[in-house]
Amino acid sequence: MKRRQFIRFGAAVSALSIVKPSQASQIMAKSYEGNAGGAIILSTWNHGLAANEAAWAELQKGGSATDAVEKGVMVTEADLSNRSVGVGGRPDRDGHVTLDACIMSGDSRCGAVAFLEGIAHPISVARAVMDRTQHVMLVGEGAHKFALEQGFATAKMPIPEVKKDYEKWRKENKDLFKKPDINHENHDTIGMIAMDAKGQFAGACTTSGWAYKMHGRVGDSPIIGAGLFVDNEVGAATATGLGEAIVRIAGSHTVVELMRHGYTPLAACKEACMRIVRKHKDLTGLQCGFIAIDKDGNYGAYSIYAGFNFALRHNEGAALIDAQFDRNW
Repeated sequence: MKRRQFIRFGAAVSALSIVKPSQASQIMAKSYEGNAGGAIILSTWNHGLAANEAAWAELQKGGSATDAVEKGVMVTEADLSNRSVGVGGRPDRDGHVTLDACIMSGDSRCGAVAFLEGIAHPISVARAVMDRTQHVMLVGEGAHKFALEQGFATAKMPIPEVKKDYEKWRKENKDLFKKPDINHENHDTIGMIAMDAKGQFAGACTTSGWAYKMHGRVGDSPIIGAGLFVDNEVGAATATGLGEAIVRIAGSHTVVELMRHGYTPLAACKEACMRIVRKHKDLTGLQCGFIAIDKDGNYGAYSIYAGFNFALRHNEGAALIDAQFDRNW
């Protein structure tokens, strides 16, 4: 069993151990198209399991969906073993760890930061942009200055083990304009969407981006409409994978708009993936995936290739679920 498969298998077993066997089978049966009933949280990848639990705890004590998604993804940002999000993230090709994040509530309020360095929780800075300013996005030096003025904690990055990996990469990659490999190990994010018991939606997305990217590169994660989109009238969606491809189709907004016009969450996620497939001649390594919830609590997920999974949390328990994909596109 490959390392990645082992990690995913172990995480799935751990998640399903949270609920009774009969409940686990019911959850898995709902994996691609189901109605959870009541509050529901979805997030990308196996690190979403722990994030979902923190978000669920926030909902259980009466917090809003916006509070829940912020608290949830903060868990991943603080996970020093995670190489694609937060403090433990990998740097760009110049050795800088640059962080991107956004947050959005169902009433269209939103905030984002991009190309932010040295701040422990970029999602909270994004929340402050939403709540405390008239703006939607701050970037780079301006975002950093704002974070310090607002009293957000700093963090030194890259951490020592990541810096060691980076130095090894530099020695092995003299051509800095060579396209870095993009895969699960070096490029990822956490996107989380939630509906609370009152039917209010929110979402959050945070990442350190594509490992060894060009300095200044920003992907889809902090871009409202690309990496995340939320609308109380319809539902919510978030994305993961190659950000450039997701930006080109305004991916998460596309999913929500398709649901607005009658698509189920699964069908909407699939259509967004197929648009990416149709618009790219070279699909080598071009993995993208979407998760979505509609206003009735139905949820679904789809990816271009196999390998994308998402974490689910609702009243029946928790599970890690493999997204659907089509081998024949």
